[in-house]
Amino acid sequence: MKATIKNLNNETVGEIELADDVFGLPSRTDILARMVNWQLAKRRAGTHKTKTVSEISGTGKKPYRQKGTGRARQGSMRSAQFRGGATIFGPVVRSHEHDLTKKVRKLALKTALSTKAAEGKLLVLDAASAETHKTKELAARLATLGLTSALIIDGANLNENFARASRNIPLIDVLPEQGANVYDILRRDTLVLTRNAVEQLEARLK
Repeated sequence: MKATIKNLNNETVGEIELADDVFGLPSRTDILARMVNWQLAKRRAGTHKTKTVSEISGTGKKPYRQKGTGRARQGSMRSAQFRGGATIFGPVVRSHEHDLTKKVRKLALKTALSTKAAEGKLLVLDAASAETHKTKELAARLATLGLTSALIIDGANLNENFARASRNIPLIDVLPEQGANVYDILRRDTLVLTRNAVEQLEARLK
């Protein structure tokens, strides 16, 4: 499929051929959901914790004798049924990561790129560079492109001025090609790829 190449002044400067096996796949919401769940699970801290009986401070003495009181038998005041007692089967510190095969991860990234292309929310830029690090100037140029919520993916090396100028613009993210991921692509309305990013993504995903 063909896509027009624009510059930051919203002028058409050429055309580029997008590979169908990277940008022309059918939409698979099941694959995208699996990938997003994998990404979000992997970045969870997993530091939630409740205290078990052995960790509660308190006496180890039996509260009263086993028989003859007419009450239920008790062995510890640190049990869950008492105030200030332990939590049974509570969360413990652990990793939430789970496995997802490389083939599925690769397919998910291609599907995310294809979905944006099919929705008409894929924009190809000639280059993502700026003469100055001032946010105001870059924000005005992105406004001419109609970008209010976008992920901009450049080649392996980001232009420093462009990256610094974009930091303060709400809902605008800038990533190098090797940082392209499904979650960030889907959480922004428009996907913006530079010519370099298209070439490198195709080389990586074919």
